[in-house]
Amino acid sequence: MAHQHPHDHPHDHDHKHPTGLWGVISQAMHINGHEHASLNADAAFNATQEGIRTVWLALVALGLTSVLQIGIVAFSGSVALLADTVHNIGDTLNSIPLLIAFYLARRVANRRYTYGYGRAEDVAGVLIVLSIAVSAGVVFWESIQKLFNPQPMQNIGWVAAAAVIGFIGNETVALLQIRVGRKIGSEAMIADGLHARIDGLTSLAVLVAAAGTALGFSILDPLIGLLIGVAILFITRDATRRIWYRLMDAVDPNLIGEIEHALGHVDGVQAVERVRARWVGHQLFAEIVIIADKPGIVQNIDTALRQAIPHIGDVTIQVTPPHSIKTL
Repeated sequence: MAHQHPHDHPHDHDHKHPTGLWGVISQAMHINGHEHASLNADAAFNATQEGIRTVWLALVALGLTSVLQIGIVAFSGSVALLADTVHNIGDTLNSIPLLIAFYLARRVANRRYTYGYGRAEDVAGVLIVLSIAVSAGVVFWESIQKLFNPQPMQNIGWVAAAAVIGFIGNETVALLQIRVGRKIGSEAMIADGLHARIDGLTSLAVLVAAAGTALGFSILDPLIGLLIGVAILFITRDATRRIWYRLMDAVDPNLIGEIEHALGHVDGVQAVERVRARWVGHQLFAEIVIIADKPGIVQNIDTALRQAIPHIGDVTIQVTPPHSIKTL
């Protein structure tokens, strides 16, 4: 059956409560401030730890990329590069709520947050979508201003170098986040990694602006900035759809099919009446109602599901005997 953490009990030992800004936030949100060493053996906890390390690496990589690009924007005057840099800065800031969400996910479930704190990833996703939309607005504003008040791009070679730096930085982050996201089952991290990959491709688009300016077509600079802004809008749409699915407890129908397929191969299961599943962070929680005529089948079902479905967490199984089904 589902794994339980028997931690909701009175403690007579002393433990430290968070102080400062985090203390105010945790008290306002009723967040339990202490953790237990036994979580170190929990696969979900270990996956969360790997997620934290990955987000930190992504934050550092994108931060360094943005700093290098900011320096080049300052003396190049490229709006296309500015658009790409602003977006990279937004991506760096996006890592902060995702990092906080992973830190919250380490905390155990309690009597108030009975499913734990995994849903914080979805809250972080909402903030990420908003920040992407804001960056699109900034890019459009700067590009339109430059379109009506054109200024020549300076230091074209450095602009091209900055575009390559942006691509390398974003693609590095994309490879890391997509790989780890798939490993631990975090759709939020996979989405952020795909976002970084698209950003890397838009960085290469700046090369077109630099080449156009070198050939005497300086109008390409603000036009490329506008195209990048449009690309960001498409990213915003896709990210919004992903977060909507999570907030509405939507799952891939193919995943439900995989659960039903696994149940059908358990000896004694005659029929599957209902399967419900939801993602809580990067863990899949499931509720299953089956018709079975074999005693002690619950453990076999739980084992089969954990072998077939990656990242599955708590599973609630209700067994209905065949004779209890009414026939018309």
